[in-house]
Amino acid sequence: MMDCRIFTVPGAPQGKGRPRFTKIGRAYTPSKTAAYESIIRACYLAKYKGEPFPRDTALCVTIMAVFQPPKSTTKNKLLKMLEHILRPTKKPDWDNIGKVVCDSLNGHAWHDDSQITTAHVYKRYGQEPYVEVAISEDV
Repeated sequence: MMDCRIFTVPGAPQGKGRPRFTKIGRAYTPSKTAAYESIIRACYLAKYKGEPFPRDTALCVTIMAVFQPPKSTTKNKLLKMLEHILRPTKKPDWDNIGKVVCDSLNGHAWHDDSQITTAHVYKRYGQEPYVEVAISEDV
């Protein structure tokens, strides 16, 4: 039986922020990004307290980032957004969404995100904003 782990992160999707540097040149993760990574990790650990996938397991990660439509959207446009005819082309970029999710789960869902051999990131509109993550063996 294949292990598939699915969990949801409530709230608006966020991307990985660019690293910041101190005056002496040391890099650090911005506090907003670090806080979001903690939320992702907590959502995963609340549902899956066990060991990460084995070190030699190739993994597939699917991320669905759901954005709330702007308040000023017309009814016609809102309907198209909720039917996935219109899709979010705003920030954060899909790759930054994937990066923040994958980096936050290092050492928890997997030993290192180098185990991820296939990844899909989708950006859609929905009534409530959230991020859903599915992790499975890549077969």
